[in-house]
Amino acid sequence: MSIRIGIYGYGNLGRGVESAIAQNPDMQAVGVFTRRDPKSVKTVTGIPVYSADEAQAFQDKIDVMILCGGSATDLPEQTPYLAQYFNVVDSFDTHAKIPVQLQKVDAAAKGANKTAAISVGWDPGLFSLLRLYGESVLSEGNTYTFWGKGVSQGHSDAVRRVEGVANAKQYTVPVESALCAVRAGENPVLSTRQKHTRECFVVAKEGADKARIEREIKTMPNYFDEYDTTVYFISQEEFDEEHGGLPHGGVVIRSGVTGAEKEHKHCIEYSLKLDSNAEFTASVLVAYARAVYRLHGEGVFGCKTVLDIPPIYLSAASRAETIAKLL
Repeated sequence: MSIRIGIYGYGNLGRGVESAIAQNPDMQAVGVFTRRDPKSVKTVTGIPVYSADEAQAFQDKIDVMILCGGSATDLPEQTPYLAQYFNVVDSFDTHAKIPVQLQKVDAAAKGANKTAAISVGWDPGLFSLLRLYGESVLSEGNTYTFWGKGVSQGHSDAVRRVEGVANAKQYTVPVESALCAVRAGENPVLSTRQKHTRECFVVAKEGADKARIEREIKTMPNYFDEYDTTVYFISQEEFDEEHGGLPHGGVVIRSGVTGAEKEHKHCIEYSLKLDSNAEFTASVLVAYARAVYRLHGEGVFGCKTVLDIPPIYLSAASRAETIAKLL
């Protein structure tokens, strides 16, 4: 029996989820739910499109709803609301606010005997797991995460929501000197500002106050206020020519020591290089939708994170097959 998936929201991430479902034979896409006019939306694989207001009518037709909205304003409201009616997965990525999101979604899901997973993606998500593994194995040491250079979907969405912005892309750029120091085993103490810079390429609406837009971006809490941020105003034509893709990536490094005299140094490094941030994130969401489906079938209710879910629940293969193949 296929796991029936609903897609709530249909931007780059929603299209990525639709494509990922098509690559997983144990899943089927029931449809897309959008706040736009459904007649104006054409899907990648031809699955139906419905109004977001119709979602509740599909409670018996959807096993897991994957939420594809933005973290700035969509998911804080949508995920707790929909967790009352569906098993849900979201990619909420505002790190500082994850505990609040977890609490809200957990209460909603438990009240309805539903299962949820939030902050699913590669960071937060897979990189969160890698940080946990590194710190558990090398208990004395330092953990460093560098992102980019690449497009942050959440930060780009936050910029696009600034009044007067017609379009925008935000690139996260690691500070090369800091990355080199970590790889050399120097264990530097680095502030947020010392690890990354941010570059925003913005298409302003006609007549918009560019100085105000730049100021609002640079002072935005949880997104840009702790970084050296550069804002470039460009035309829509330049935006289309130079900023059409969604590349991203990053590394997690755990540097630690062992031995009675702490004489042995060790370094664990994981890296990702992504042609499409959206499609890769979508693939992670789909794998965790499978895990949520299985957990719900076992009567496990409430909200989970990637740190709570056994990795074997992600595989489309059986436990025995997965162990025989991978262990």
